[in-house]
Amino acid sequence: MTRHGTRQRLCIDGAMGEGGGQILRTALALSVYLGIPFHLTRVRAARRKPGLQPQHLAAVKAAAEISGATLEGATPGSGELTFDPGAVQPGSYRFDTGTAGSASLVLQTVLPALLTAAGPSQLLLSGGTHNPLAPSFEFIALAFLPLIRRMGPRVTARLLQAGFYPAGGGSLQVDIEPVSRLQALHLPERGAVIEQRARAAVSHLPLHIAQRELRVIGAELGLAGEHLEALELTSARGPGNAVSVIIKSEHVTEVFTGFGERGVRAEIVATRVAAPVRRYLAAGVPVGEQLADQLLLPLALAGGGSYVTLRPSRHTTTNIAVLRMFMALQVDCEELGPDRWRIALR
Repeated sequence: MTRHGTRQRLCIDGAMGEGGGQILRTALALSVYLGIPFHLTRVRAARRKPGLQPQHLAAVKAAAEISGATLEGATPGSGELTFDPGAVQPGSYRFDTGTAGSASLVLQTVLPALLTAAGPSQLLLSGGTHNPLAPSFEFIALAFLPLIRRMGPRVTARLLQAGFYPAGGGSLQVDIEPVSRLQALHLPERGAVIEQRARAAVSHLPLHIAQRELRVIGAELGLAGEHLEALELTSARGPGNAVSVIIKSEHVTEVFTGFGERGVRAEIVATRVAAPVRRYLAAGVPVGEQLADQLLLPLALAGGGSYVTLRPSRHTTTNIAVLRMFMALQVDCEELGPDRWRIALR
């Protein structure tokens, strides 16, 4: 890995590529890790409500807190942000989105720098743990963090309270034992599928919603009853419904999650979850679309790595563009066959 040897401020156009919050979060994570300041314009320009919203401000302030950064433009609705980081400080932190905004997206922002910090850290993250526009807790705990642990750090996540959109009120705890340097990770093969299972959870809603979802998932994916679990959560703040399919293979575990919506039948929710699972299984790749996006940054910080995945999403290609702005990094995207691509970083 090559770092820029300058404190010259980078100028980033927040409207490039997919034009959403991922540009901000990737820029923050890299800025803190590498010590490179940046100025971001046209923040989230492609979104219906552009500018910094509460969950994005939570990520900005979290990144600033762990690095002693100075800020300009960190206000609600702001279309520009200047971020100048200091040294990363490990420790115990509490970060709250203040809304149902995703706690996992705040984690995505601060975790990279803490993986190689000078000491251990503990994070208590509050907000949404099950948000339709972000990785679910199950994805973080079962798919993403096991691969991070394979790169050296010991990172565990524990769900303290589920928080569904729009009520929020969830929380999770993340414990980080860092390493001095991340190890490269290569995922060329998925290996044999060891287990497939599905779990549907409801909060302040009838249990039959989860049961109906599981009937559809079972029928579409060929899962028997012992691999289907319906849960009724009684302690969450508001109503919510999430259904997850977990595919455990020899070399990787993937998680696919869908969320109930007002006015959308449970059967439709389940069908929407089953479709990407079938695509993933048919392609024979180890890494799904969401995980492909999440792995880019840690592999870049490790100085290299590779994986085989589905056709890269616009999210992924935008993330690659931001990485290239901060780092002297080669990223190769090679098509291997129908819906099979190899992404390699060096």
